[in-house]
Amino acid sequence: MTLDTEVSSLRQVPLFRGVEPSRLKLLAFTSERVHFEAGQGLFARGDAADAAYLILEGEAEVSIDGPQGPFRLALLGANALLGEMGILADQPRSATVAALSPITALRIDRTVFLELLAQFPQIGIAVMRELALRLEQTNQQLAQSRG
Repeated sequence: MTLDTEVSSLRQVPLFRGVEPSRLKLLAFTSERVHFEAGQGLFARGDAADAAYLILEGEAEVSIDGPQGPFRLALLGANALLGEMGILADQPRSATVAALSPITALRIDRTVFLELLAQFPQIGIAVMRELALRLEQTNQQLAQSRG
């Protein structure tokens, strides 16, 4: 895949819509396109938070281990960002993420991700909104599981 194709893919992601093409080209150049097969783990709870992943194609399941086994927190598809929580909190991964279908993703190194947030406050705000939404969904799931 060419750099221009990568930039075109990034332009489709709502998170990066306000970023100028030259910055997207730099992001595409400094990031790695990775592939995961269905059932393959992207990362596990407790792993070092060394990168964020932007799903370009496919679907992933986010889960944690509960008393009755794995507990699904979320299903994420194209244009979803994952792995950012550990980077922002400077903590190990808080959940396990596995591919439900074949996934193509962009692996954004921790340092590059933090620089992107520093240079583009609108991306930071979008990430915060997404995290708040996920927290609300998790709260709802927990409330339902207790009822």
